Amino acid sequence: MKIRTRKLFGTFALLSLVVAWSLMGMTIAQTPWLANSGLLQAIFYAVAGIGWVLPAMPIVSWMSRPDA
Repeated sequence: MKIRTRKLFGTFALLSLVVAWSLMGMTIAQTPWLANSGLLQAIFYAVAGIGWVLPAMPIVSWMSRPDA
């Protein structure tokens, strides 16, 4: 697969990941046990804000792999 095609598919995969991650984060953030605690909210938003990078890293490395 050429690098241009990988970048196209990778872009759609990253967009899908960000949308799914944010929807999941919004759903979890509205739970009563989290909404009632400021400390838990701070921890959750820090983890959720940085956490999407871990699943995105393999996609980005696959996208930037040179052609064979």
